[in-house]
Amino acid sequence: MKSSDLYCTETAVSTNINHTTKRSTIRETMYKRIVVKFGTSVLTSGSPQLDHPHMVDLVRQCAEQYQQGRDVVVCTSGAIAVGRHRLGFPNIPNTVNNKQMLAAVGQSRLMQMWERYFEIYGIHVGQILLTRFDVNHRSRYLNARDTLRKLLEFRIVPVINENDAVAVEEIKVGDNDNLSALVSTLAGADLLILLTDQKGLYTADPRSNPDAQLISEVQTIDDDLKALAGGSVSGLGIGGMATKLQAADIARRAGADVVIADGHEPNIIERVCRGESVGTLFPRIEQPVDNHKKWILAGSKPTGRITVDAGAVKALCENGRSLLPAGITQVVGSFQRGDTIYIQDQSGKELAKGIARYSSDAMTQIVGIQSDDIESHLGYAYGPVAVHRNDMILI
Repeated sequence: MKSSDLYCTETAVSTNINHTTKRSTIRETMYKRIVVKFGTSVLTSGSPQLDHPHMVDLVRQCAEQYQQGRDVVVCTSGAIAVGRHRLGFPNIPNTVNNKQMLAAVGQSRLMQMWERYFEIYGIHVGQILLTRFDVNHRSRYLNARDTLRKLLEFRIVPVINENDAVAVEEIKVGDNDNLSALVSTLAGADLLILLTDQKGLYTADPRSNPDAQLISEVQTIDDDLKALAGGSVSGLGIGGMATKLQAADIARRAGADVVIADGHEPNIIERVCRGESVGTLFPRIEQPVDNHKKWILAGSKPTGRITVDAGAVKALCENGRSLLPAGITQVVGSFQRGDTIYIQDQSGKELAKGIARYSSDAMTQIVGIQSDDIESHLGYAYGPVAVHRNDMILI
């Protein structure tokens, strides 16, 4: 990932950021469970292969937090890069099948390294390979959560990566930033550290703008900030600022502080954990979603979306109501009862994510009607609401 991935325009986000060195939210005494995500550029130090001395130092930092009584979860990138190096950098097309082959070769080697280095400190590790498929349905989500938490109960450090060797586009999380947010949610973590090759999020490109500042804290991830995000173009990883913002938004809603920081800063993990003002902090939402809604937040990608009128927007956003068919104006996409969908206003702005009480075919038939008329239109009814407020998260 290049440094430009972590720049933004100050004027667009100045109302939501804190440039001062002292943060408004310091919780170093409260962190009990941390997830540390290591990007490919951190593990390789920008080279084509693993930087083993640096990996040893990163493990040392994790071990220090472990020895202080904190639960530590590692979310690792790098399997494809390791596989490519292991095979002598073959000149092959960048196809899905080739990536899966490289991941299959590299994943075992990558895990061996983590196991070897944690063994220096007498710490056991356990591997978990995930895809979006593993959390799409609540039962599988709970199984993944229970496995992860059982490892932590026995003081085993989970080492987690996406199962790239078998994942296809339809079931991929897609990047390890969002995977780490999903893991943070599964683990019930209170801190997610996204380690990259830059100091954090900047107001502008410091290479060309001497007035560029490191953004110490971001209070709100809004549309303006999202619009400024870019993708990775380093060729080493697939994450960028866009995926980090997505990850931060998910994890902070689930109750975790999120920090983007430079993985090559000395003792960076310890410094973040003790509340030092390094990197960019995204403070947790003070009233995180409950356990049921965490699955909606971190689970399956929405398979459709429905547009609602101004009255429904007010009912959802201001009054905390359920969505009724009368407020729906349009249904897009194909989904079944129980699938996750987006709810948007007339301009296309996403308002909420929730579980559909009716399929897309049924929802199309009851657009704009009163709840009492659902059964007469469909011949059956699953209740008066299209999406219940208990199955909905406002975005």
